[in-house]
Amino acid sequence: MGKVIAIANQKGGVGKTTTAVNLAASMAATKRKVLLIDLDPQGNATMGSGVDKYEVPASAYELLVDEKPLDQVVVKETSGGYHLVAANSDVTAAEVRLMDVFARELRLRNALKPWRNSYDFVFIDCPPSLNMLTVNAMAAADSVLVPMQCEYYALEGLTALMDTIRQLAAVVNADLKIEGILRTMYDPRNRLANDVSEQLKQHFADKVYRTVIPRNIRLAEAPSFGSPVMYYDKSSTGAKAYLALAGELLRRADSKTSQQTKSTLTES
Repeated sequence: MGKVIAIANQKGGVGKTTTAVNLAASMAATKRKVLLIDLDPQGNATMGSGVDKYEVPASAYELLVDEKPLDQVVVKETSGGYHLVAANSDVTAAEVRLMDVFARELRLRNALKPWRNSYDFVFIDCPPSLNMLTVNAMAAADSVLVPMQCEYYALEGLTALMDTIRQLAAVVNADLKIEGILRTMYDPRNRLANDVSEQLKQHFADKVYRTVIPRNIRLAEAPSFGSPVMYYDKSSTGAKAYLALAGELLRRADSKTSQQTKSTLTES
């Protein structure tokens, strides 16, 4: 069964969409079957995937509100080699429409359920706020990947996000876990960034990915060309960093599977 990972941070401008697009592309490059769901009405992940958000015949709105099957909504041709559920301004209306729907927080989970075996990884790009779209993502996800900048205010935001995740786990998804914390826009010459990075490792230990995403002009340029950075400039430090992140995530998943297998064998 595919793993569903929500990429979320209530603070904007932390590289959330950049991470969603480039991690999806990096995983697809390893021959994994990947689905990226854009739940942000800005549709930046959609445009960054080489898909015109103004021209898509269906979006996350049809998936959540009209309950169209995933195969009638998904875009299979993207610049990153993964499948995509697009987003545009229609998704803003989805939140309003969902308010009057029974079990509204489970719409995405129910939509994905018949299709989870079709993908190795499903990444969900969440809006930078706690709304019904984010709640749907958290209810559908196995875990949450948190991109964050190493700055003072980001630490405060991370504390608030962790509280939010715990509250949502108690209400809509008891199995929800923290997948990992990703340091983005990292500049090792910045003393504050290094200090915050050390605090993160002290408080969250192995939940902090060893891979860091550097400040990189190619990462910033790639979305304007509708392409993940690995296809815009595969030799850039940004492209190499996201490929390294994909590798680290896969190794962690394999290690966890191995531990669970050993535990099952021991118990039997």
